[in-house]
Amino acid sequence: MNAKFRNELQQELDALAQAGTLKHFHTIESPQAPVVRMDGKDDVIVLSSNNYLGLADHPAVVEAGIRALREYGAGTASVRFICGKFAVHEHLEAAIADWVGTEAALTFVSCWTATEGLIPTIANNEKTLILSDELNHACIIDACRQATKARRVIFRHADVDDLRQKLEANPGYERKLVITDGVFSMEGDLAPLPDLVQICRDYDAILMVDDSHGTGVVGATGRGVAEHFGLLGEIDIITGTLGKALGGAAGGFVAGPRPLVQYLEQKARTQLFSNALPATVAGSALEALRQLKANPEWVRRLHENTRWFRNALREAGFSPLEGESAIVPVIIGDTAEAIRLSEELLKHGIFVTGFGYPVVPEGKARIRFQVSAAHTREQLGRAVEALKALKNG
Repeated sequence: MNAKFRNELQQELDALAQAGTLKHFHTIESPQAPVVRMDGKDDVIVLSSNNYLGLADHPAVVEAGIRALREYGAGTASVRFICGKFAVHEHLEAAIADWVGTEAALTFVSCWTATEGLIPTIANNEKTLILSDELNHACIIDACRQATKARRVIFRHADVDDLRQKLEANPGYERKLVITDGVFSMEGDLAPLPDLVQICRDYDAILMVDDSHGTGVVGATGRGVAEHFGLLGEIDIITGTLGKALGGAAGGFVAGPRPLVQYLEQKARTQLFSNALPATVAGSALEALRQLKANPEWVRRLHENTRWFRNALREAGFSPLEGESAIVPVIIGDTAEAIRLSEELLKHGIFVTGFGYPVVPEGKARIRFQVSAAHTREQLGRAVEALKALKNG
């Protein structure tokens, strides 16, 4: 390796360590679950996972992945338009579309590649205007940057008046694409979906919602932010992941009108030049959807656990950010302090991540708790007590 390059990288890593912002990666030695074995230590309570329904180690979900592996093998060994797709891909995509309320869906190897396949493909000329919420996920930000011919505008977070003003200030575009997260991953709040739907109707715009943290989590039965607001079937494009509530493995999707899905099959670079989703992931995700549909009480339990945890934090003297998702952030302020606090919590058997700049703005570092339907109240209570002890200690 080039010695100068190596030394430059090491100096940057040393600077992160000196500032107290160097990230440490832990090793889980058991299935992802509310309680895991981590770094050789048993009984670590996980409150930093997207395993919102506890499906990552559900026996039926695991067995479905094994069956798909046996039936189809490891994968297609090439991209879909060359080697085709498996029947399990078709079954999964039909189930996704039915669940989120669209005509069709298309799977990708991640939601990141789904987003990067979607946005540059449909915003591919100078006659397209993109309007993106300032707190949208990094995959949306990067995908918008790849739409180099389109006009790209950022509107203030969840500010519908600012969105209207920016639409008014940019007339004459033939295609207007409004993009928002459904659940904002660092804040835990929901997009103002009813207002966004109305604005898009008023201005003949297309609404794209990334519901990665909403699918399986938000809404009475876990169908996402559209269900929460009574707008199933009213969203033009929904993107999401299979790597959070829907089994926790990998994979993402774009759901929308059938012509959109067919167009992406023909044009999206991350579809044309990436292998199809591995069969085992498709099989386990399909079973996760079946389990979710058959067990709506899991979603109710998740909502109840989240409300209980928020209230317990408040009673302990903390001020978690308001929200209706399973993401419960507690603002710390300083990045190094948030990371230090997360490390101290791990010593108490609580695994939760501290986030700081550049993931969140300077001065807004936080501990982000993520609640699961599979958590017990005792486990959630232990986390509150550990945080309280560190605060008072």
